[in-house]
Amino acid sequence: MDKSYKVSYKTYLNDRLKEVYLHGTMTYPLYVQVTFDRKSIFFKSYYFDLFSKPKYFLHVPGTDINTGPSMQQIIGKEEELLDYIIDKHAADFSLELFKKEYAYYCNDLLDVMEPGFIEYLYVFFQDEGMPDLAAAIREGLKYRGAENVVRDMKRAFQKPIYQRLVENSLWYAPPYLPLNAFTQQIKKWPMLSLSVMEWEKPETITDFDKYLTKYYPQREAKELVEEVNKIIKDLRKEADTRVADKNG
Repeated sequence: MDKSYKVSYKTYLNDRLKEVYLHGTMTYPLYVQVTFDRKSIFFKSYYFDLFSKPKYFLHVPGTDINTGPSMQQIIGKEEELLDYIIDKHAADFSLELFKKEYAYYCNDLLDVMEPGFIEYLYVFFQDEGMPDLAAAIREGLKYRGAENVVRDMKRAFQKPIYQRLVENSLWYAPPYLPLNAFTQQIKKWPMLSLSVMEWEKPETITDFDKYLTKYYPQREAKELVEEVNKIIKDLRKEADTRVADKNG
């Protein structure tokens, strides 16, 4: 990078740490170094942690096919975020500001919403008189994406139960299902994530609003968009607080 305000970065595999599994292969964790005005900070890549999760690993039974995000793809996501923050703050960049912006913009909204949606599924099946299934789903979804499991439910459950599950989720769960379905339309496996950085692009919100109107007419699109925005506001507060606490 050739920035007039002397900010640079590099991604690297931190060989000072133990190797870890990345979807069937051993690798050193991905780290980032950001340098500004002859001072540097070092931290672990958010996207390395995100895409290392089991839900991003696909194994086809009876074959040797094992797929998941490659290190090259993870580095690409990381560098896209770093470039965005640096360019956004070309006039007022500082390492302190960078840490706050990184902690905010990196967040994958699907990953943030998934725990709340899993809790919704747990309560839903408890209310349906299926407590063992509720517990099995809550534990099993630690290893599988919640949206994929719900898709299988559509084939396995009677239609009225599935319809209640989806429609109730629009009122009693984070808008995880529609946002995940939207993401799968605009992204390709295995890079199925939607960051705060991507959400804040005007065209993303516009396209999501249109998608909701077409596929989820049970609730006003603007209300679901506002729910996403409320979650994002909380993420901003959390990012600022977390960085302030570390520095304190």
